[in-house]
Amino acid sequence: MPRNMAPANISSVQDLVQYNVADAAAVDLNAPPGYIERYIHSEIYRRFPGVKSVIHSHASTVIPYSITGVPLRACLHMTEFLGATTPVYDIAKYYESDSTRDLVIRNGHLGESLAACFGDSLEDTNQSESGVNDLKHSVVLMRGHGYTVASQGIEEYVYKAIYARENAAVQSTSLGLLAAYDSASGGRVPDIVSIHNDELVATGSIARTAWGRVWSLWVREVQAVGLYVHDD
Repeated sequence: MPRNMAPANISSVQDLVQYNVADAAAVDLNAPPGYIERYIHSEIYRRFPGVKSVIHSHASTVIPYSITGVPLRACLHMTEFLGATTPVYDIAKYYESDSTRDLVIRNGHLGESLAACFGDSLEDTNQSESGVNDLKHSVVLMRGHGYTVASQGIEEYVYKAIYARENAAVQSTSLGLLAAYDSASGGRVPDIVSIHNDELVATGSIARTAWGRVWSLWVREVQAVGLYVHDD
């Protein structure tokens, strides 16, 4: 993971720190300070050995769905990974008596409770034939904080992180349109029509074919923007 710096400012391997999955401790005891919330990553990796990539985001378009009770649902043909429901992690349920109550995943206990949401519960220990704990969700919202994505590869998790944000923007616009129509007409209009359950598998197959295409575009954009610097 990056040392304690803005990810966009990473320019060389010296900006990265290796951590042990078991306890999120730095492999090199002399490593520079890292992120407090590295436990988000370590506990997901520990619980789901098949997961290879984890991303955490504070996208403001998604956060409203973590605090309003309005469920974030798959509204786009590119967001089947959100499924019929996207779980919301409320850290308040897992604070201990001496916890700093700042919504930050500061230790393994809180990281473990967040990781459990990807498999529904702390008691969920079902395993696939390969011995890898199965993810039931690839996106979990975090109350008043953001969201986390777990996946089996970098291209996949970047895609899901970006399109979760796009889905939230479209859903919010749709909810606003419905509210305006309802107010103007004085009548009740239908709810948002999200992706049907029987459409999730097929739309997911289509979306997976798009990962490589959009990934190559995003890589080119990073190469073309002067903000990002790479020191060999």
